[in-house]
Amino acid sequence: MGPHPAVAAIRLAVRRVLHDILNDQTSGPPPDDTAERPPSPLVLVACSGGADSMALASALAFEAPKLGIRAGGVTVDHGLQPGSDLRAQEVALRLGELGLDPVESTAVTVGREGGPEAAARDARYAALDAAAERHGATAILLGHTRDDQAETVLLGLARGSGIRSLSGMAAVSGAGGRYRRPFLQLDRQTARKACMVQSLPVWDDPHNADPAYTRSRLRHEGLPALEKALGKGVVEALARTARLARDDADALDAWARQAETAVRDADGLLECAKLYALPPAVRRRVLRRAAIEAGAPAGSLFARHIEEVDRLITGWRGQGVINLPGKVVARRQGGRLVIRQG
Repeated sequence: MGPHPAVAAIRLAVRRVLHDILNDQTSGPPPDDTAERPPSPLVLVACSGGADSMALASALAFEAPKLGIRAGGVTVDHGLQPGSDLRAQEVALRLGELGLDPVESTAVTVGREGGPEAAARDARYAALDAAAERHGATAILLGHTRDDQAETVLLGLARGSGIRSLSGMAAVSGAGGRYRRPFLQLDRQTARKACMVQSLPVWDDPHNADPAYTRSRLRHEGLPALEKALGKGVVEALARTARLARDDADALDAWARQAETAVRDADGLLECAKLYALPPAVRRRVLRRAAIEAGAPAGSLFARHIEEVDRLITGWRGQGVINLPGKVVARRQGGRLVIRQG
């Protein structure tokens, strides 16, 4: 008798991602017969102790040894709740009991920039990046589900951030494709069911039910209201929208990269007349890339910022300097667009 369908589904999702990681590692030139064989790749799972990441950790512990992959785990203590350090130690112990090695608990200090949710996310990813470098990990698995993807799409829609925000989370992201999300096609209930049938202890973060957080309100009030009004299938439709939007956004980003060299002069400055001739979707991507290269944080650079800069091209009336996040300024000078640190 095979495993429970929920367990089989999460294991299959993880197995596919592990195969992708191995294929990425072997896609280069064939190794020299005299060269020393590289060590087995190490894949870490980021685990909060919640159902999604515990299901992911159990599947990684089961699948990785069969493929000759070393598997470890990292849990991040954000220090935002009393006893969070003890909770992180418990999660690390559970990961070790699953057979993962190395396992570590790392504490972070959460700042305030961008709001509590964004600040916690930034601190968490910085800690995961550091852990990957410390252990020489090839990849880090994240437990984001189809439900998380739907929430991300709705948040992007509410912010008016454009098609890139509507594309949600990528299955592969980060430097060198470090982050992998095997569960983007699976719902949250599948992960919870997998934990239940395997008797895996699960911790439900009280912040996930706290209406002070935007994502929590969306999860417990917004999405249920949409399903009540529109019927079941909203989550699946939003996740499908994310996939389609990502394809479109990737194509437009590639077009913008090609166009960028053609709209710069010999000194590397952006020429307003050539920018004006570009389709708006491509032009705004060129402007966004230029702002980020000048030092504007990508996570703080919203559509309204780019629209203001775009008006220097399409609605020039002698406007002054446009202030962007990261102390970056944009101004029009002599038919050129100058974007730099102010």
